[in-house]
Amino acid sequence: MNGKLLLIDDDVRLTAMVGDYLRANGYEVDAAGSLAAGRERLRGGPYDALVLDLMLPDGDGLDLTRELRADARLKRLPLLMLTARGEPLDRVLGLELGADDYLSKPFEARELLARVKALLRRASPEPAADEVLRFGRLEIDLGARQARIDGKPADLTGHQFDLLVVLAQSAGRVLSRDQIMDALKGHPMEAFDRSIDVHVSRIRACIEDDPKMPKRVLTVRGSGYVFARKQDADE
Repeated sequence: MNGKLLLIDDDVRLTAMVGDYLRANGYEVDAAGSLAAGRERLRGGPYDALVLDLMLPDGDGLDLTRELRADARLKRLPLLMLTARGEPLDRVLGLELGADDYLSKPFEARELLARVKALLRRASPEPAADEVLRFGRLEIDLGARQARIDGKPADLTGHQFDLLVVLAQSAGRVLSRDQIMDALKGHPMEAFDRSIDVHVSRIRACIEDDPKMPKRVLTVRGSGYVFARKQDADE
């Protein structure tokens, strides 16, 4: 079995089709048609990933996203949100709240499968050497998959940590959005909708002293982002 997934969507036909396709590809799939049913399933877990529709009969999937990221037990659960076309603000808000990826409806089942595989691959990476990247007060522990400021863990999602590592491993070099997407293998993102920018904003909120005046992850207008080699007065 490749993993256990929870699919929360009130479209019965879509849920049945997607569930059957994922099961045929080696996944165990539970389905829920409402937020209430989804919460009940999550309490009985555990799950390896969650596929969550934003529009549900008893509430907004964004509310559940917010709840999950505030729950110590579920804050690291990989989350793929499903959105209707024409809702860019919902996509951006979902990423800001902690969703790892999004997929617009209608979609191909094969694309959903690819996204799920990428989520699980990032959540369960190959064992890494106990390397720690140090930049002044910031430590990036590759083995533990954790960033720390003054020894305190930063509250990053798995994808945000991967994005931070890509930037840190190229410290001092400007990376375009295309280069960042290429480095984040297996994570399809579209630069035009600013999803990378949203994740960078979240990273800054976690590792910068003043996210509005960043000194670690810098924007190079018209080019991309650069991770500063020198960040603190003690360097």
